[in-house]
Amino acid sequence: MATARKKKLLKVCRDCHKVVEGEVCVTCGSSNLTEDWAGYLVIVDPNRSEIAKRMNLEMPGRYALKVR
Repeated sequence: MATARKKKLLKVCRDCHKVVEGEVCVTCGSSNLTEDWAGYLVIVDPNRSEIAKRMNLEMPGRYALKVR
């Protein structure tokens, strides 16, 4: 029988929608995090991304589309 792998619990900052693995957002420094989110977005080049412009994102990274 295979051993079960432990999944990383990803949280999302409610302020900037950044996906984080710790207890504090590395982008804005907020500790207002949630596990209740939907939609996963990876921004590689925010200057050329229409989605990044609509979401007011200026840094590359992983973001959630909907945060509750």
